[in-house]
Amino acid sequence: MKATYHSVETFGTVDGQGIRYVLFLSGCGLGCIFCHNPDTWAAGDKTITVEEVLADISKYRRFYDASGGGLTVSGGEPLLQADFVAALFKACRELGIHTTLDTAGYASPESVEKVLPYTDAVLFSIKAPTAEQYRLLTVADNAVILGNLHRLAARVPVTLRYVIIPGLNHTISDLNQLAILIKALPRPVPVELLAYHSMGREKWSQLGLDYQLKDVPDAGRKELAAARRILELQGIQVLSTN
Repeated sequence: MKATYHSVETFGTVDGQGIRYVLFLSGCGLGCIFCHNPDTWAAGDKTITVEEVLADISKYRRFYDASGGGLTVSGGEPLLQADFVAALFKACRELGIHTTLDTAGYASPESVEKVLPYTDAVLFSIKAPTAEQYRLLTVADNAVILGNLHRLAARVPVTLRYVIIPGLNHTISDLNQLAILIKALPRPVPVELLAYHSMGREKWSQLGLDYQLKDVPDAGRKELAAARRILELQGIQVLSTN
């Protein structure tokens, strides 16, 4: 079984617990206007098989095992290639390799169900707390996305990732709405706050795409610290402010 992919990182330290092999699959339909990797949206023509991934992992596995790490499949949106991810995660489970799915949840519930039985943990990127904001920041609302988030949170450990974008999704009201969304999940879910940055702007230019956030400043420590305080006052666990 083959998947189209963008790239591989063999020593990932920010995409799940421990040191990880990170496979970035290609293809994404969410179209986030702040995406710093729009070059992952198209499917492309680079392919990789389950066997090739496992062979590559085996070269570095002692580091993954020693650190409590494993494999993370990211994107793009990995759930768009759910059959491949399910087959890869199933093989990893048989080999005792920890698996993490890094997703934004914009895929069919059927795709989620294919991958879930073999998933040990999930990193879930939530873009905004409301459907209206989703439509501003992406090409979708959040109905399917929230359904998939609930589905995943009910069955595996989930960590939410939330990018603080000044002026767009970081007001007190926005963060209180995010807290309400999180507290409605089937179990407590921690949040990792990430700072918006404009470093991907050059990629947009190279791809001939119009970057809509030219006047939006990067988020700094002040914005992250304020967001953390608001969420913690609502009883939400904040893992870090990167």
